[in-house]
Amino acid sequence: MTKKSLLLNLTGDLPLFKIVDFLLDNKGMDFSKTDIANGAEISRASLFNYWAELERYGIIKVTRSFGKTKLYTLNSNNPVTKRLIDLERTLIAQALKNAGKKKVVVEN
Repeated sequence: MTKKSLLLNLTGDLPLFKIVDFLLDNKGMDFSKTDIANGAEISRASLFNYWAELERYGIIKVTRSFGKTKLYTLNSNNPVTKRLIDLERTLIAQALKNAGKKKVVVEN
């Protein structure tokens, strides 16, 4: 397992947050449901448990489809998604600010 993102450190490891975190980390790219489940490090069953919520709130959108396969991406025009992006930016800014406050002790 990879190191937890700032968002997952705050929200926890619920599959819904892992899905959102994966999509935030890969803004502008589109994925199949299988790719999203693999990238979020969750099972397909967990993905399908939360998929309706993602669609209901408009967090995801279909970018293209071929045959029965649809590709999805983060809907960055959605107000909920915009808030999630703002939260991610705020967490990053706070982490950078806190990192700058750490004092370096130099021993002679």
